[in-house]
Amino acid sequence: MTTETEASADESTTTVVLAFAANALIAGAKTAAAIITGSASMVAEATHSWADTGNEILLLIANRRSKRVPDREHPLGYGREAYIWSMFAALGLFALGAGVSITHGIQELFHSEPATDFGVAYAVLGVSFILEGISFRQAYNQLRAEATAVNSDVLTQALTTSDPTTRAVFAEDAAALIGLVIAFAGVLLHQITGSPIPDALGSIFVGILLGVIAIILIDRNRRFLVGEEASPTLRGAAVKALTQLPDVNRITFLRMEYLGPRQVYLVASIDLVGDYAESRVAHTLRDLERTLERSPRVVRAILTLSTPDEPSITA
Repeated sequence: MTTETEASADESTTTVVLAFAANALIAGAKTAAAIITGSASMVAEATHSWADTGNEILLLIANRRSKRVPDREHPLGYGREAYIWSMFAALGLFALGAGVSITHGIQELFHSEPATDFGVAYAVLGVSFILEGISFRQAYNQLRAEATAVNSDVLTQALTTSDPTTRAVFAEDAAALIGLVIAFAGVLLHQITGSPIPDALGSIFVGILLGVIAIILIDRNRRFLVGEEASPTLRGAAVKALTQLPDVNRITFLRMEYLGPRQVYLVASIDLVGDYAESRVAHTLRDLERTLERSPRVVRAILTLSTPDEPSITA
């Protein structure tokens, strides 16, 4: 039977693959429209979509490499590779998506030329909005299901989820939808006024938007690479699971740190029921650790004994 964690990981892969297919189609269409119309906003949008397409490849690598099982050289597994490759994707979005869009927009302000064939631009923007909406809906539905499970909202779950690939697709697709609206406004004002300045400003605004999104993604990946404490909901579930074990009387210390998407490293100090001999205590602790590690979320569990004077932790 597929575990809940494996199902979530498979859904994350589906989310990234769908985003890759949508962005590849959109990037090609926007590039053609940018060449035909000469619109600065369309150039920015084409750059944005190519950056997103490249990012999805990095996110697919992140998903695949982070799923590798622990081995002798990496006993805690490879989960944090997801944050490394997602960091590369965020840096690419910042450098390519934001940098090129802002630079091109500034150049158009000083060396602008009127655009033509506005109908082509509107058609491509409309189709792009539909395709981006389909991709965004997949990421949104995945985050909504996760948020419902932990009594949270979608935006909070997007910022706090341990799955960087789903967060990246959600953020990039949201930015893409907003960027399409900005590009539409820039092209429309260009057509109405006859001035290419609104179009150039649209390119700059799209670049700024991408820069903000990239910085947020970079910061979230940085936090998980440094070491992010598990959410209060997950800690509460761990305390409840520990106290329900027959040999555990109480818990005095608990540390849970994310090792990757939906993977944690658990360290706890517990007070065992009764007063066992030293050899029996060691065997009991090892048995309890193996019990905890049966959960697909717990990569490694380390249990130590509490002293009588340490305060208890409750769920």
